[in-house]
Formats: sequence, C-alpha cells, structure tokens
Amino acid sequence: MARLQQLQRLAQDVAAAAAAAEWKALAALNTQLSAALPAMAAQGPWSPAERAALAALREQHRQAVQKVGAASADLGKQLQQMNTHKEGWLAYALDNDFAGNQA
Repeated sequence: MARLQQLQRLAQDVAAAAAAAEWKALAALNTQLSAALPAMAAQGPWSPAERAALAALREQHRQAVQKVGAASADLGKQLQQMNTHKEGWLAYALDNDFAGNQA
C-alpha cells in the first residue's frame, strides 16, 4: 500500500477508534504507528501530499490522546467518588443482610 493511502487509513482508524472510545483499538493503533512510521520514513523523502496526510494523522493522534486523558480523568473521579462512599454502601449492604436474616 502506498504511504499516502496508509497514512490516510491510519488517520481514519485513529479517529474512528477515538470517537467510539475503543481504548484497546487505540492502544493497538498506537503500537502500529510506532512501527509503521519509521518504516515509512525510511522509504525516502515525503511528498507534499504525504506530509499533509502525516500532519492529519498527527492531529488525529493528538485528539485521541486528549480524549484518552479526559476519559482517564473522568474514571479517576468516579473511582474517588466510589471510594468516598464505600463505607456508606457497606453499611447499607450489611443492614440489608441483617434485615433479610431477621425475616
């Protein structure tokens, strides 16, 4: 596959995985990028169209990294909230267990 098409496909794949919050797919694409880009660069100078496609891929990757960071921060907040309310949930569960055993 020509470099231009490969770059365009990778950019589309990164954008689609980020939009769908497919974190495993993004991780796989990141690994693929780290291997593919040096191999593509070794093929010779980039054409203007390839440089534009590379810039578009870089932007899609930047946006994906930003989305992963935001999702990670949200998850951290949820975990902190769960940890904060853990004692209350445990007391509620124990109270329900106790009430169930009394009947």
